[in-house]
Amino acid sequence: MTNFIDRRLNSKNKSTVNRQRFLRRYKSQIKKSVSDAINKRGVTDVDSGESIVIPKKDLSEPIFHTGKGGIQDRVHPGNDQFSTGDRIPRPPQGQGQGGGPGEASDSGEGEDDFIFSISKDEYLNLLFEDLELPNLEKNQLDKLIEYKTVRAGYCAEGVPANIDIVKSLQGSIARRIAMTSEKRRKLKECQQKLEDLNNDTHEHVKEKRKLNKEIAELKEKIAKVPFIDTFDLRFRNYTRQPVPTSKAVMFCLMDVSGSMDQATKDIAKRFYILLYLFLTRTYKTIDVIYIRHHTQAKEVDEQEFFYSQETGGTIASSALELMVKVMEERYSDSNWNIYGAQASDGDNWADDSPYCRKLLADKILPKTRYFSYIEITQRAHQTLWQQYQQLERDNPHFAMRHIKTVDDIYPVFRDLFHKNTQEIKTTG
Repeated sequence: MTNFIDRRLNSKNKSTVNRQRFLRRYKSQIKKSVSDAINKRGVTDVDSGESIVIPKKDLSEPIFHTGKGGIQDRVHPGNDQFSTGDRIPRPPQGQGQGGGPGEASDSGEGEDDFIFSISKDEYLNLLFEDLELPNLEKNQLDKLIEYKTVRAGYCAEGVPANIDIVKSLQGSIARRIAMTSEKRRKLKECQQKLEDLNNDTHEHVKEKRKLNKEIAELKEKIAKVPFIDTFDLRFRNYTRQPVPTSKAVMFCLMDVSGSMDQATKDIAKRFYILLYLFLTRTYKTIDVIYIRHHTQAKEVDEQEFFYSQETGGTIASSALELMVKVMEERYSDSNWNIYGAQASDGDNWADDSPYCRKLLADKILPKTRYFSYIEITQRAHQTLWQQYQQLERDNPHFAMRHIKTVDDIYPVFRDLFHKNTQEIKTTG
């Protein structure tokens, strides 16, 4: 019994295993199930995959049937219960055969919806597949140059895993043709001469013996040419090509004042956790700056940003001022793609809201690729939302959305970071 071992990789769409084909075939149904699942489980729960349910009717595929052709004569047996003209009574209620699409029977047999599990990586890939940072531009090469592996033709030396069978066989055929073409021509001439001598009335014994010997030698020489030689082997060649590095930084600003109750803070944390997963999974080289603020703003690490219990009053401008300071000191807009995301319940000092709008309009938005503001509240919008509305009308790279419940997090997130269909500009 012959065993075939498939050593092809599962990454980069190179796998042809059944699971990969299944995921591609029913991708739309799986993505819908993943979108629904994000509202049923915590955003932080990413250590496990997800169970996907696909209705059985969505698994059906068109098939070809071969019908019986021609004219057929059929003889149907009669019955001993009815005759022509009899009226057949209606079956009692509840005993008729339903006409619906279901396949259940009175014995409890049938087919349920198809349920299967996807891994953590597959879950996150589907979760963030259609998302990207808007207006991302490629900057100058960083000190640490990134490389990508690209195909660079074929070479005569390499590892067995990179051997190209088709090219190698083509080289083998070309070599055998080149090495045996003259011998095959002579062989054909000798065979033709021998055939002519055999058709001649004279015997020509000496000539026939000489031709037979020559034919045998030529056949032996042709047979000695190897089918494939190390000279014929061709290997796929790869080279490393430097690519421009898209240096990006994301500023995460979160209000932790006393007006932010625990439920509101939890929604804000969930949004930023989703943002953090998206950034760290999609972009390998990206800096994330966490800024918490009440009356004073402070740059913190990831752990303190998500789980610190510190609180106080509300001055939103303090976070924007700190963002401007960090941008001027560490992140030049000529070398970095700068992004910002601010979460608040909208509660702010009335005199401070115009100053926030001024900071954004004069110092932040001219240097950022994209800035998003989410307001998490059940109340009516206050002065901060009203001031930011003026910015939204004049700045297409500024977006603001309203979140009321946990169910709104993922739809708002997708709305903010959906892929732009326009071509992204590239610079030196």
